[in-house]
Amino acid sequence: MAHEHLVLRPGAPGVNGYRLLTALVVPRPIAWVSSLSADGVGNLAPHSFFTVASADPPIVQFTSVGEKDTLRNVLETGEFTVSLASRALIDDVNASSASFEPGVDEARALGIAMEPSAEVRPPRVAASPASLECRLHDTLAVGDSTLVLGRVVAVTIDPDVMADGRPVFDRLAPLSRLGGSEWGLPPEVVSVRRPG
Repeated sequence: MAHEHLVLRPGAPGVNGYRLLTALVVPRPIAWVSSLSADGVGNLAPHSFFTVASADPPIVQFTSVGEKDTLRNVLETGEFTVSLASRALIDDVNASSASFEPGVDEARALGIAMEPSAEVRPPRVAASPASLECRLHDTLAVGDSTLVLGRVVAVTIDPDVMADGRPVFDRLAPLSRLGGSEWGLPPEVVSVRRPG
């Protein structure tokens, strides 16, 4: 016997599309984005609308919901880094999501150690097991948000998370965002061969 489903239309009175989407499109990897303003002031913020846009050339994308410091900085300077948000860093990642005044360096305010990047000016999170150094490829306005596409110009990886020439999931221990205030911890991993 079929179960009757609710029909919810985002934008209709009483229907919060953001809350529905962020609870259903899960788990979402976190882009912990570091950027610098034109004046050199640091910004560190997690963005949970994040994925790969292209393999060749290597381009990643994150979405800025609304006009945030990260977006302004990337547009001003054309550079950013994405540090992997690992389980050991959950408290720092969460703390950096708070609403800081413009011009406040979140990493400095929260005591999060940063280190120089290899190819871009924005630093990366020192304790993160891996980071992507990016130069702005393009942006696209979509509704109340801006899609930011960054070409990866360098990848930094802690050798301890590598095996057989690639990063290993259980050593990376990436966090994810779920709905509301829920976070996803590294899940169980299974290997299933693709059909030939």
